[in-house]
Amino acid sequence: MLNFIKNFRNDEDGAVTVDWVVLTAAVVAMAIGAYTTISDNSDAMISAAGTAIQGEGTTLFGTDYTAPD
Repeated sequence: MLNFIKNFRNDEDGAVTVDWVVLTAAVVAMAIGAYTTISDNSDAMISAAGTAIQGEGTTLFGTDYTAPD
């Protein structure tokens, strides 16, 4: 019984598993944060480009075209 307790205390397999779980959770959290940041900024950039294009009257195939409201 004493050997079992000593072996159990020295066994580090569980600690390694916990380390991997924590590292994986950190990577997932960072990926979610990066996705959110990229998504928000790209939506803002696309909206700004659309607004800039809509504000300009463009000539399309020889006719004067303005975007509908």
